[in-house]
Amino acid sequence: MSHRELVNPPELHPAPGFSHVAIAAGTKVVHLAGQVALDQQFGIVGVDDLGEQTKAAMRNVELALKAASATWDDVVRRTIYTLHPTEYATITAAIDEVTGGAEHPAQTIVGVTGLAVDGLLIEIECTAVVSD
Repeated sequence: MSHRELVNPPELHPAPGFSHVAIAAGTKVVHLAGQVALDQQFGIVGVDDLGEQTKAAMRNVELALKAASATWDDVVRRTIYTLHPTEYATITAAIDEVTGGAEHPAQTIVGVTGLAVDGLLIEIECTAVVSD
């Protein structure tokens, strides 16, 4: 049984790459810190390529989810901070590649002027709800 129900009210505009509403049911809420395109040696993966950095950040999100015994289907909220907020098609395609096309949770993309490490283009944080 899924721990989330994704809803896109017909009165709202189409939701390309996200859902307008995510209703969560479960017993454990998992908050992931923002994940970026850094490897284990603190090197930037993808250098100046937003798509590659997005995939690397999402692979790090996936590792964090696994550590919490959660999956993409448990994610109810995703917030994306990026230097390129209008490039949502590139971001969505990269997310779909890593998640295997899992349904997109409620999401917000926020344009920022910089991130914690110079050269990063994107940071992704998620909230998941799972049963114990």
